[in-house]
Amino acid sequence: MTTQTSPDSRLASALRFTTELIAWIATPWALAPHSIPLAVASVVVLIGLPTIFQTPGDKPRVIVAVPGVVTILLVLLQLVAAVVAAWFAWPMVVAVVVSVLAVGCVVTEQPRWRWLLRASGAD
Repeated sequence: MTTQTSPDSRLASALRFTTELIAWIATPWALAPHSIPLAVASVVVLIGLPTIFQTPGDKPRVIVAVPGVVTILLVLLQLVAAVVAAWFAWPMVVAVVVSVLAVGCVVTEQPRWRWLLRASGAD
């Protein structure tokens, strides 16, 4: 693995964090009417997995080192959770904004994702 740090721009980081925050709010909001335990579990998964599993060089402190592809999949999990939950929990106009935000996040994440794949040795 490489020891360089990821090329994470401020815009990409801000869009990713905003989308993660939306996922953390919208997912339990959408699930709570059906199952409170499932709503709580969704927050534990959405916050806990990326906190525990990280790619070295992507974050300053790594608890459990994983290949870059795992970090990419965890970001995609957050994005999908945000978009799907927004469509179920909130008015259409808000869901559309969240969807556009998620697309913007995917676009701005490309340099970081390429780095994460190289950091995994998956060139």
